[in-house]
Amino acid sequence: MRPRSGVDLAISIVAMVLTVLLGAAAAFFGLFSLAFLDHCPPSRCSVDGAVSAVFTSLLAVAGIGLVGIVLTIVLLALRRTGWPVAVGTLVLCALAVFAGGLGYGAAVG
Repeated sequence: MRPRSGVDLAISIVAMVLTVLLGAAAAFFGLFSLAFLDHCPPSRCSVDGAVSAVFTSLLAVAGIGLVGIVLTIVLLALRRTGWPVAVGTLVLCALAVFAGGLGYGAAVG
């Protein structure tokens, strides 16, 4: 068996924890922002667009995060390098949250 790299394990665990925290924060702030859409003037605001942007973003983060974390754990269990997958998952989740924020901003204008 290959020796397990402590640096790889540490970076992977930190990136996975940050991915989960990012997803939880995005869910909290996304749903919190939807709670105050009742003051949105209909002439320049699309409630359906805002809801769609938030839930699409959260669904993307959940899917990307789940697949990335499972793949990272499998790679670490096989004693292969897992940190690129973990960091890539974190970056992709951050991009999905950013895209959802842009969609929400465009919808509520």
